[in-house]
Amino acid sequence: MPPLAFTLHDGSGQTRHADDFQGKLVLLYFGYTHCPDICPTTLARLVNATRKLGAAADRTRILFVSVDPARDTPAVLQRYQQAFGPGVTALSGTPAQLRTLTRRYRVSFGLGQPDADGRYEVSHSSAVFIFDRDGAARLLATGTDSAEKISTDLERLLGDQALNPPAGESRIS
Repeated sequence: MPPLAFTLHDGSGQTRHADDFQGKLVLLYFGYTHCPDICPTTLARLVNATRKLGAAADRTRILFVSVDPARDTPAVLQRYQQAFGPGVTALSGTPAQLRTLTRRYRVSFGLGQPDADGRYEVSHSSAVFIFDRDGAARLLATGTDSAEKISTDLERLLGDQALNPPAGESRIS
């Protein structure tokens, strides 16, 4: 998998880049805020997995990328990420930015036909891409992985990071 790279906007409308999250384990998940079940369940599982890390949770970041920019405006993204807590950053972008990013990670998604009220479904992949603190792809979690399994994998990655701290950080406490 290619390293973490993107330019999108967050819930405050601010431009965000992959480099903004350097030094953290990043859990990247694609979905949409109007999803009735899979997206909120997956995000809740990811939040639960990072909480199991205790104080080390602050060395992780869950990035939720909406593939539905028409409905997922910055204000909607802001409310959605607040529902999951401070460890989640909700992002989206232009259709061109989203196409580039989803192609990069081979993520599929599609927008259904709007009904009479303008509502539509969005189909999307359910994989969670996990990147190390340098932005290198390390793991792929699936929709069936438990919070415990994901947390164990994150602990291992954090342990690897303790052996090789970022420049300027010491392993000695």
